[in-house]
Amino acid sequence: MITIVDYQMGNLRSVQKAVQRVGGEAKISSDPHEIATADRLILPGVGAFGDAMAEINRRDLATPIRDFCQTRRPFLGICLGLQLLFEEGFEHGTHRGLGILSGDVVRFELPEHLKVPHMGWNTVKKQSDCELLEDIGDSSHFYFVHSFYVRPSDPSVVALTCDYGGDFCAMIAQGNLFATQFHPEKSQSNGLQLLRRFTQLASHSGAPTA
Repeated sequence: MITIVDYQMGNLRSVQKAVQRVGGEAKISSDPHEIATADRLILPGVGAFGDAMAEINRRDLATPIRDFCQTRRPFLGICLGLQLLFEEGFEHGTHRGLGILSGDVVRFELPEHLKVPHMGWNTVKKQSDCELLEDIGDSSHFYFVHSFYVRPSDPSVVALTCDYGGDFCAMIAQGNLFATQFHPEKSQSNGLQLLRRFTQLASHSGAPTA
């Protein structure tokens, strides 16, 4: 069973339906105990970084999410759910993130011919081996909608990059922790294959991350 975190900032039903389409089971929950004890966890999100963290904190979900990420159970962040893993975001001020990964989240500064938000299909480049990408070729297409991007302090966590006025991090992978800037639930066959691989990952409940 996959638990999808509900903090009122994501297209939760679309993610749930995509998981079900690839043969997984998924429930939507805002209960801190259910999130802390989930077999697998997805943190989706659409919207502003600061508003999202305010909702997560108001619902007492920050600690359960952090605790979950310290186990060997699979975690997947999507779009804003990737950005929230980092230490700081700079959308309408400076806001503290979950701080699970070192780095920050900044707005695109692009030439006039490139629009912000970055919206639509774009190709990605593999930067490292990753279990979720084993059946997905290099230069595959995924669907993006975002005005901000993550800057990890540790380049070794970057699994995919994408070029939009320069390369940016499109996916991270570290142990049990995976997160994408693109929306796999909107990315047709490639996105569904990534979600399928996520549903197939072994879950080692309660074990510490190596």
